[in-house]
Amino acid sequence: MNRFAGIVVSFGLAAGSACAERVAPAVFHVDSQAGNDGADGSTPKAAWRTLDKVNAADLIPGDQVLFKRGGLWRGRLEPKSGNESAPVRYGAYGDGAKPILQGSVARDQSEEWSEVRPGLWATRKLEPRLIGQPADLRGAEWHRHHEGGAAVRLERMQEEGSAFTRVTCGTPGKAPHHIQLWGPAVALVKPCMVLRLRARSTRPFALLAVRAILNSAPYSCALAGASAQSLGAAWQTLDIVLTRQQTLGTPHLHLSLGDILPAGAVFDFEAIGLWEADIAHCEPINLDVGIVILNHGEKWGVKKWTLDDVKTPLDYWYDPDNKRIFLAWPANPADAFTSVELALTRHIIEQGGRHDILYDGLAVRYGAAHGFGGGTTRRITIRNCDICWIGGGLQYWKTRENGSRYPVRFGNGIEFWGHAHDHVVEYNRLWQIYDAALTHQGVDDNETGIVYRHNIIWQAEYSFEFWNRGRTENILFEHNTCVDAGDCWSHNQRPDPNGAHLMFYNNRSATTNFVIRNNIFCRSSDRCTRMFNDWRTGLTLNNNLYWSPDKPILRWLEKTNYEQADFARYQSELGLDHNSLVAEPQFANPAARDYRLNPGSPGCALATDGGPVGARWPAPQ
Repeated sequence: MNRFAGIVVSFGLAAGSACAERVAPAVFHVDSQAGNDGADGSTPKAAWRTLDKVNAADLIPGDQVLFKRGGLWRGRLEPKSGNESAPVRYGAYGDGAKPILQGSVARDQSEEWSEVRPGLWATRKLEPRLIGQPADLRGAEWHRHHEGGAAVRLERMQEEGSAFTRVTCGTPGKAPHHIQLWGPAVALVKPCMVLRLRARSTRPFALLAVRAILNSAPYSCALAGASAQSLGAAWQTLDIVLTRQQTLGTPHLHLSLGDILPAGAVFDFEAIGLWEADIAHCEPINLDVGIVILNHGEKWGVKKWTLDDVKTPLDYWYDPDNKRIFLAWPANPADAFTSVELALTRHIIEQGGRHDILYDGLAVRYGAAHGFGGGTTRRITIRNCDICWIGGGLQYWKTRENGSRYPVRFGNGIEFWGHAHDHVVEYNRLWQIYDAALTHQGVDDNETGIVYRHNIIWQAEYSFEFWNRGRTENILFEHNTCVDAGDCWSHNQRPDPNGAHLMFYNNRSATTNFVIRNNIFCRSSDRCTRMFNDWRTGLTLNNNLYWSPDKPILRWLEKTNYEQADFARYQSELGLDHNSLVAEPQFANPAARDYRLNPGSPGCALATDGGPVGARWPAPQ
C-alpha cells in the first residue's frame, strides 16, 4: 500500500535546472573502491567513487552511468531523466557480481553496541552537533490543507510577547494526509539538519511525520524526520533531526497530522529555525529501521513498538527520538554475527517525477521502504536486476474504531505510484519483500502501458499487487514465475498476514485490457489470488499454471474460497483462466532457486505461444 496520497495543495513553486553544456552522450564509470569523485568518470581508471557524485552529475539524454561489478554503494540513487529516443542508462561494467546499491547501515563493530541490561543491547544514542543556522523561521507563515472529512482551523496568535501558530482540530481524519500543514520554503538542504520547534497541545500527541517536500506533483521528499516525544499542555522545545532524502528544487516544510492530531486538540507551535548538523552524528540511523538483517539473511530481527515489548531474542525496538535500536540477544550482536545490517526507511532508488530511464544489471537490497519508488513516472525500464530484503519501515500510525492505534508498515520491491505510463519490468529476480514484489497503484490516477514479464519472484508477501481509483489500461503481466508467497521474513510480523501471488485490493478504476497470462503461481501461505471487488470486465486471466495443494486458488469478494479441487468450478462460475491448469510445475532445482521447468512439465507447452509458461532466461543483452 502507499504513501503520501491526497496531497493537492500548491503554492505555485517554480523550479528550474541548469542546462548541461554537452550535446553528445557520454559514459561515466563508478568504482566504490578505487574511484575518485574528483575524476571525470570517462574511463574505468578515471572512475567516480560515490552515489553523491552520481546524483549531482549533470546528465543528458543518452548518457550511461556504469557501476563496477563487485562494488557496493550505500545510500540512495537519484536518477536523471532522458527522453523518448535516448534514455539515461544505469548499468554495470567489468566482471563479477552485480554492483550493489544498498539501503542499510552496518553495525558490525563491537564498540557500536553497549549492554543496557543483561540480554539487551543498544546502538549509540544520536547526539547531533549543530554547525550553523541557515534559516531563521520565526514568523514564517503556515497554511493548512484538510480532506477526507477532516477539519482544522489555523490562526496566528500572540501571547506574552511571543507569536505562534494555533491549530484547532475539529475532526482528525483517518489517514496522515487528511490534515497537512505547509510551511516556508527550505532554500538550503543539507545532508543532516535539525528543525527546532516550540510546541504544546491541549491533548497529547507526537509529531510523527516532519518533512520538507515539493508542493506540487510528485510531492517528492527532500528531508525527513520525526519525534516520538509526546506534546503536553506546557511549552516544549523539540529538536527534530531531518536527513536528506534526495536533492530537489525548493521544498517546503510539511507536517502530516491527520489521524494523529486528536479531535478537540488545540496545537500551538512556532518554528524557530533550521540548523545544519554534523553528518557523522546524524546519518547512520536517523531513519526508522524496518529490518535488522543478520548474516545477510540467515536471521532477522522482529520489530516491536515499545521497549517493554522487546523480550525474545532478536526482538528489537527503534527509538525515534534518540535514533538508536535496542536488540535482544545474549551477547554483543557484532560479536555474535559476521554482518549486522540496519535497513533504513527510504527508497533505495527514488525516481519520482522521472522519465526515460533504463536500469540494467543492478543489485538493489536492504532497504525498509521501496527498492524502486516514486510517482508520476514515464517510460522506465527495469531489467536484469536483483531486488531483495525490502520493506518493513513505519509508514504511519492508524486508528481503529475503538480508538486504539497500530503501526502500518510498507515496502515494495518495484512500485510505480500514480500516473505511471509505459514502463517495462523484465528479467528481474525479487525475493524477501515485505509487501509486493511488483506493483502499480494510485488514487484517482491514470496508469497505462505497463508490462511485467519474465521475472522470477519468491518469498514476497504478494508477488503482484494492484489497486487504483482512476483509469487503468493496457497492463500485461506475463511469463513470470511466482513461488512461495507469504513465506518471507515479514509474514509473521505483519498485523495482516495474507500472502498471495495476485493481491487485488478494491479496484475502482475504469479498467481495460488488463492481461495476466503464461505465468506460474506456485504455493502460498494463504491463497494464490485475492480479489476484493468484481472488475472482470477489464481483466483477462488465461494460460497460467497454478499449484496450491493446501491453500485456496482464489479468495473471491471476501466471501468465497475456491480450493484447488474447485478449479473447474472456478473457471465455469467466474469465466476466468479457461485455458489454465492446476498441476505441479516440476522445477529443475527449487532448493537452489532454479525455477526452470523440467522436460515433461505440464507447463512446457501451456503458454499462448505454445512454449513454456513462466520466466525465460537469460535476459537479453
